[in-house]
Order: sequence, then structure tokens, then C-alpha cells
Amino acid sequence: MLNIKNLTKKYGEKVAVDDLTLQVGSGQIWAFIGHNGAGKTTTLKAVAGIIEYEKGEILVDDINIKLNPIEAKNIMAYLPDNPDLYEHLKGIDYLNFIADVYKINKDKRQENIEKYAKRLAIYNDLKAPISSYSHGMKQKLALVSALLHNPKLLLLDEPFVGLDPKSSHEFKEIMNEFVKGGAAIFYSTHVLEVAEKICTHVAIIKKGKLVASGEMAKIRGMKSLEKLFLELENE
Repeated sequence: MLNIKNLTKKYGEKVAVDDLTLQVGSGQIWAFIGHNGAGKTTTLKAVAGIIEYEKGEILVDDINIKLNPIEAKNIMAYLPDNPDLYEHLKGIDYLNFIADVYKINKDKRQENIEKYAKRLAIYNDLKAPISSYSHGMKQKLALVSALLHNPKLLLLDEPFVGLDPKSSHEFKEIMNEFVKGGAAIFYSTHVLEVAEKICTHVAIIKKGKLVASGEMAKIRGMKSLEKLFLELENE
């Protein structure tokens, strides 16, 4: 579903992502972990087609993000770590705007808005302006907007930040449902205990370089993901 080949991204002289190669298959949930500044967000933004990169190739369901950006973006969703929402809009208006962008028909958008907004406990607040929302409510709204068009690839940057325990649990269930339906999820996180429980695969990045990747159980071995990560960080 996602094929990253030799991705390199620089900011001036600084190499933010250094020759990264990774494949994320359908039905898989990948945790992307690393210290602050390791290159996680830069990688996600490159995959999402938000930033340019000096070298490499990124394919989403065999679609080149550089050559066919609109086609690629139509089948994925990207949720940044601090989503920018149009706060002058009501929640429902924002979701309808996103549905318009993806050309989702009336029946399907109503079905998905109701389904995901109710599951994430934001449905009853959709008629209120986004400016009145708490941080957690904004995160829920952003998650609902990412799910509306049933993307084949979900790119998420710290998706659980701000969620209450019930909504966090519900979103984990939604993630599992998506991958059972053939989608793929690639998300960055610092919450290693959650990643260890719900992810099928893990990729660890250090100073822009991929230092470990593969099936969660094989990469982790008999160690906890936290212990493995700390050991790799100290090498």
C-alpha cells in the first residue's frame, strides 16, 4: 500500500531523512517511533505530498505522489500532530467541507459523519463553533474528518494526544476495523505501550536513518518496545 524508496529530505545542510526505505502493506498497522527531531513528521509530510524531497520515490497503492499527487491524496488521509481547523465554522460545516473536497455523496457522508462522530463522542457538539471546542474535541473532529472518505492509507502523527480514555479505546477499535477491511495505517507515536499492543509492525528512526523495521514481535523479541527503543537510542 505504501512504498517508500530511498527517501532523502534536507533542510539546508541538515539531513532530516536519510535514504529511508520502507514498505507498509495492506492490513498492517505500523508504529513509527523515534526521538523528537528524528525525522518522523518530515517523513509523514513527504508521504502526504505536503513537502518536497531531494531524493527517492514514494508510491501509494502504486501511485507516485510526485507524478500523480491528486490521485494519491484521494486514497489517503493525513492527520498532523496539531491539526489546523477553520475555527469560525461549526463542526458539521467543517466535516461537510472535507466531504466536498473528496466528493463524497450526501448519503455516504451522512452515514460516516454519524457513525464516526458518535463513536468518538463528538456528534452532539457538531452544531457548535469549532472555536468553542477543547483540544480533545478538536482532535476528535480532525479524526472524523480523516475517516470520512474511507482512505486506503491513514497517516497519523500522534493521533491519541488529547483523547480521553473512552475515545482512545474507540479509535483503536476503528483502526483495527480499517486494516481488517484492507487499509493500512502508518502513524508516529511516543506512547510505546499502546503501539506495542495494537501495531503489527514497527519502524524506528534515529537521526533521519531507519535503524530497525519489521514485524513487531520479531523486532521486539523478548524485550518491551520501550526497552528496545532506549537501547537503540543509546547506541
